[in-house]
Amino acid sequence: MKNRLFWKLGLIYLLMLLLVIGALGLYVVQALKKEYLDAAYTQLESLSRVALTRTPSLSDSAILQDWAEWLAQSGIRITLISEDGIVLADSEEAPENMENHGARPEIREAFLDGTGRAVRYSATLGRDLVYLAKRYDYDVEKSLVMRFSIPLQNLNETLRDFRDRFWLISLFIMILAGGASLLYFRIISGRIKRLKEFSQRVAEGDFRPLPTDHRRDELSDLAGSLNRTSRELDLTIRTLTEERNQSSAVLASMEEGVAVIGRDQSIVYCNRAFCRAMDVTESDWHGRSVMELIRYPDLISFIRKVLTVDKAIHGDIIVGSVRTRSFAVTAAPVRSGGSTTGAVMVLHDISEIRRLERARRDFIANISHEFKTPLTAIQGFAETLLGGALEDRENRKRFLEIIRDHALRLGRLTEDLLKLAQIEAGQLPYDARFFTFDEVANPCLDTARVEAEHKKLLMKADCPADLPRLYGDLQSFHEILDNLLDNAVRYTSAGGSISVTAAVDGDEIVISVSDSGIGIPKVEQERIFERFYRVDAARSRQSGGTGLGLAIVKHLVEAQGGRITVESEVGSGSTFRVILPVKEES
Repeated sequence: MKNRLFWKLGLIYLLMLLLVIGALGLYVVQALKKEYLDAAYTQLESLSRVALTRTPSLSDSAILQDWAEWLAQSGIRITLISEDGIVLADSEEAPENMENHGARPEIREAFLDGTGRAVRYSATLGRDLVYLAKRYDYDVEKSLVMRFSIPLQNLNETLRDFRDRFWLISLFIMILAGGASLLYFRIISGRIKRLKEFSQRVAEGDFRPLPTDHRRDELSDLAGSLNRTSRELDLTIRTLTEERNQSSAVLASMEEGVAVIGRDQSIVYCNRAFCRAMDVTESDWHGRSVMELIRYPDLISFIRKVLTVDKAIHGDIIVGSVRTRSFAVTAAPVRSGGSTTGAVMVLHDISEIRRLERARRDFIANISHEFKTPLTAIQGFAETLLGGALEDRENRKRFLEIIRDHALRLGRLTEDLLKLAQIEAGQLPYDARFFTFDEVANPCLDTARVEAEHKKLLMKADCPADLPRLYGDLQSFHEILDNLLDNAVRYTSAGGSISVTAAVDGDEIVISVSDSGIGIPKVEQERIFERFYRVDAARSRQSGGTGLGLAIVKHLVEAQGGRITVESEVGSGSTFRVILPVKEES
């Protein structure tokens, strides 16, 4: 049954009610019967005393019969029985027609104790009777029994009538009480059902309170307690959810990669930065093993070590082969109940720091080398001249020209360093205005063609007539294009080609400088915009380059709000693209 509590309570109550009514009816019937028998015996006792006030003569049977009939006027049957059980007289039957009564229980009891009682069926009259037998000693050696009896028919009819009325009233009471109790239990069951549904709602996250119950009983107290509990639970869950969301937002926005690893080396949590560091999508990490998610042995050894040694460890790792990245790793155990249940690992990307450290070391080494070579040459030839070469008319001019060339190289290097420092400090003069691409390209192409023709290079330009005007510092654009064309001419062998194109791509202008030169290896392409970085240092110095041109170009392009990219293959040439936003002219 769906409403089991309702039916259980109702049936138990009805059974108890039925049991009480049945026990009460049985008790009342027995009490009435006892009371009736007591009254009957009292009446018979009284009649026996009256009978003894007028004892008959035993010698004459007619007198005995008259005496019995006289006593029977009270409505009670009288029977006289001799010691041998022979009926001497009876108020309702002829004595000669009656059987021997010596075996009757009340007769035997009366002869033994003086009084005998019995309630039994009368074979003579064919009905139940109440018997009272009294022994009468009319002689020293002789006695007889006077038996008085009254029929039970009235009692049985009375009891039957009582039982009928009692059960009728009981049935009415059961229907009335049962209906009321079932209605009450149904109400109680409904209230309990509402409490159950409320607890299920709370378990599903619905914390709406129960309606106010104005009844003052245990269920209303329970409803109030559940409402208070749900409010506290709702507040606690809201607080925990807010704290969790804040923590998740903080962890998700962190630049450092954070991961929580379980004791079984499965990923319990990791943030977006950790997924980026491991090159996996955010939906792939949950519940997976570190062996599946992390492909770097050094990092896996960190995790295993922290779970084994049970203490925090620190270190640096380098991941990747073509494009390497450096991470500072901190791993600490998570303890619960005195035992290690997992570990927390934090990855701090120090690739840029390492790159800057490397660039700083390279810068110091390169600038030292760049200055050392011309300074050594200047010093050497100056000492040569001071040592007597001034008198050598054939060589002193050549020595002085070498000193001048190295001094000019030092000047160019110093000028480029100062310019780069000004650009980075934002101190370079900047005159922003609109101008056409031809205003930039024509002077730069004219300058580059001189060297290009000397090396027999084919140079061409392609610019659409409807190209939007550029916006920025014209002098900076000249320097950008000059540097790119100078590199293209310098690193393209004789008979090669150089092309300059400009086009619109969406809301951007793309200026491309392509050559068919020696090309740049893939592993070097990320570093070519660093100061003094040369793919071929010997050839670059031989061609007179300072190694700062592309670094200056990158900073100038970024100062115009753009970006620069490179595509190149060794032996197939290079393409540098300057990408600038289209500005609306107002």
